[in-house]
Amino acid sequence: MKKIKAKKGEILQSAADLNSKVYFVESGLLKSYSIDENGKEHIFMFAPENWLIGDGVSIDEPCQLYIDVLEDSVIIPIEKNDPIIMDSNKLIKRVSVLQNRIIKLMSATAIERYEDFIETYPDIVQRVPQKMIASYLGITPEALSTVKRNRLKK
Repeated sequence: MKKIKAKKGEILQSAADLNSKVYFVESGLLKSYSIDENGKEHIFMFAPENWLIGDGVSIDEPCQLYIDVLEDSVIIPIEKNDPIIMDSNKLIKRVSVLQNRIIKLMSATAIERYEDFIETYPDIVQRVPQKMIASYLGITPEALSTVKRNRLKK
């Protein structure tokens, strides 16, 4: 795998890109983040030396995260179709769901988080108590009732 030097301020990946990679940071510092509809930045994670950073989406999906270089860095880009990554498809699916959840918790409204929950877990909405769904969404059961009521009014 080929090492590359990345300069501070360089953008390695933008949201909606289709060339998502995983980056191993040999030296330096990277960050990943999303930008909400109001233009506010929400940092997802930092990657110092010996860390991996990437977007949890699959190869054929547009990226959700930006990845920027915070310090001059030496990194090793790894293609998502690399056998080491491809052998980890179940882990990648899990990371993708967690990444999406964290982004939603940082920047989405309660209604948007609930709709995302229904889309992500359509088969379990009726199988778990509402208080568990509220806990997952980071809201009270009363707030969940309000969200569901408002959603029905739409």
